[in-house]
Amino acid sequence: MKEIFEEADVGLSWQQGPLSPGAVGRFLAAEALPKRLLYAEPLRRRMRVRFGGEWIADSENVVLLFEPGHYPMAYFPASDIAANILQDAGHTTQHPDFGRTSWYAVEAGGQRAARGAWRHVELPAHASELRERVAFAWPAMDAFYEEDERIVGHAADNYHRIDIRQTSRHLVVRNGVRVIADTKRAMALYESGFAPRWYVPRADVDEPALKPVERKTFCPYKGVCSYYDIGEAPLAAWSYPEAYPEVGRIANFLSFEPEIVTVEIDGKRLRLEPGQSVIPHGPDRELTIAEVLPRRPSA
Repeated sequence: MKEIFEEADVGLSWQQGPLSPGAVGRFLAAEALPKRLLYAEPLRRRMRVRFGGEWIADSENVVLLFEPGHYPMAYFPASDIAANILQDAGHTTQHPDFGRTSWYAVEAGGQRAARGAWRHVELPAHASELRERVAFAWPAMDAFYEEDERIVGHAADNYHRIDIRQTSRHLVVRNGVRVIADTKRAMALYESGFAPRWYVPRADVDEPALKPVERKTFCPYKGVCSYYDIGEAPLAAWSYPEAYPEVGRIANFLSFEPEIVTVEIDGKRLRLEPGQSVIPHGPDRELTIAEVLPRRPSA
């Protein structure tokens, strides 16, 4: 199966979120805030971890840590982790805010992840929410679940939101003089921290102009994304052929990159707003398409 790469999405502390280094907004405060603001809150969902064919953690008391420039990380109470699966790895690191961090090998079902988990052992008083809690390295584990559904990519960010709205505004896409799309039936997709993206039904697209390419990316909130070249314009369009049910209204629609081809709404050309370029995150344990398309309960 082909590997796919993870798209960088927006949340509280990643990409252009309010706690990220690239935030597009600002806090309206009289005094300057610290350059690094970390935030922890209860997940309030049951989360489980699978490794070596075994359930090694199962908790309804997970705490999510939002750290600038990182996806949210799930911290499990030590009491909700299976006995004897954590082995001291003999390795420590220094966290810029939390001090010394001890690393553990994770062993279960005949498998071993050499540095599969960590715990902050010198937490300052203001970070007491993370005391006696362990985080598992997401790529090193077999899978994470909320209830019986697998969560792929990273822990779900409570502050990531997508809204989709039907619009009758006139959208036209051109590559040079050739009209690639012309519609009054587009869907506007509003995603936390990003400028709107516009999705067009295929019936309103000149599909012979699109050349499918091998590239695939994965969004934890939308699914697997396919890409297209348009003439000499590389990766000028994309689609989620099997979009997740939560965003099913854009399934198999097409969206176009306004920095590569000309996209106009009611005669006005679209441009990406400053800071809206996607920050690549790279592969998540060499995910395959087979792993991320199905979203069915585990047996």
